[in-house]
Amino acid sequence: MKILQVLTYYRPHTSGLTIYVERLSKALAARGHEVTVLTSRFDNKTPRDEVADGVRVVRIPVVVRVSKGVLMPGFGFAATRLVRSHDVVHLHLPQFDAAGVALRARVFGKPAVLTYHCDLQLPPGLGNRLVNQVVHAMNHTAALAAHRIITYTPDFADHSPFLRRYRGKVDTILPPVELPAANPETARRLAEGIGDRRPVIGMATRFASEKGVEILLGALPAIFDRHPEATVLFAGQHRDVMGEQRYYERLAPTIEELRAAGRWHFLGTLTPDEMAAFYPELDLLVVPSLNSTESFGLVQIEAFMNGVPVVASNLPGVRQPVSMTGMGAIAEIGDTDDLATKMLEVLDRPDRVAGDPAEVARRFTSDACAASYEGLFQALAAT
Repeated sequence: MKILQVLTYYRPHTSGLTIYVERLSKALAARGHEVTVLTSRFDNKTPRDEVADGVRVVRIPVVVRVSKGVLMPGFGFAATRLVRSHDVVHLHLPQFDAAGVALRARVFGKPAVLTYHCDLQLPPGLGNRLVNQVVHAMNHTAALAAHRIITYTPDFADHSPFLRRYRGKVDTILPPVELPAANPETARRLAEGIGDRRPVIGMATRFASEKGVEILLGALPAIFDRHPEATVLFAGQHRDVMGEQRYYERLAPTIEELRAAGRWHFLGTLTPDEMAAFYPELDLLVVPSLNSTESFGLVQIEAFMNGVPVVASNLPGVRQPVSMTGMGAIAEIGDTDDLATKMLEVLDRPDRVAGDPAEVARRFTSDACAASYEGLFQALAAT
């Protein structure tokens, strides 16, 4: 089967959505399918057309950036050509261009599946409000044209105003999660940076306003009162995150004080090998997300696979990994005091949140995710 994946950003961009599509695409290719990714060439250093890990990646040049989005005049022509030559179209929302691609799939009689990863909520501002409204309208057009809509959990589907409008054609598929075996040398370098400080609290994400970095910062004084040698490892891009420079500048003075005291370490964007070494160094991972731009949090599963507990926000979808496994605690959204309380409960009694890392890993393999999509694609193609 020839499968076309369509999304705004793909590798080397790093986000939960791009990692999801990369893992799924590789797994589908490994199952014998011909997979093409249609995306933006947001970085001019990347090839316009390449094959990586058995997946063809077609990147369309970007002419203008609008907030976190892009305008690509050549996208329509490429989309028409690729939709016609593929058996099924798989769209990943939120995405401005999804509506046009979904309508093309209808015109050419190709099944269109839409995976709704999260809501789009850009930072405050008149321009961003306009972008939000336009993309929201395009997402609804895509959903109307799609044959099926996929999300990660029933919890998110039930609470999403967007998905509730299309509940009759919404299915859930657990996301693909994988990590290589940790390299001992990489683990040693990470451990050297920490020294003897414990406990180690991890956060793995882009430095973005919806991720709740300031909520963790507000909770840390209570943690340091109980655990004076505690430290934070932040894995992910923290500088020059699109649309988030002001947010970073606002929190930077507080973080710099913590860095000077050895209580905060920026690790930057880590490779899969480095992420595999990152988790075993942690005593706790925190996911203090603030809104529905986060719908699950793949990093929670990666932590569980390494036996690391998580404290996550009480957001639909985001609370599901802890609820499904019992490997952590759920804190009220945006509540620094409750986050601190739940972090201390987990740190002081880790035995209460111990789970089965092997079972977690089994449920979330990339091949299991790909097999579910494969069955859906084949069923739609047969109708």
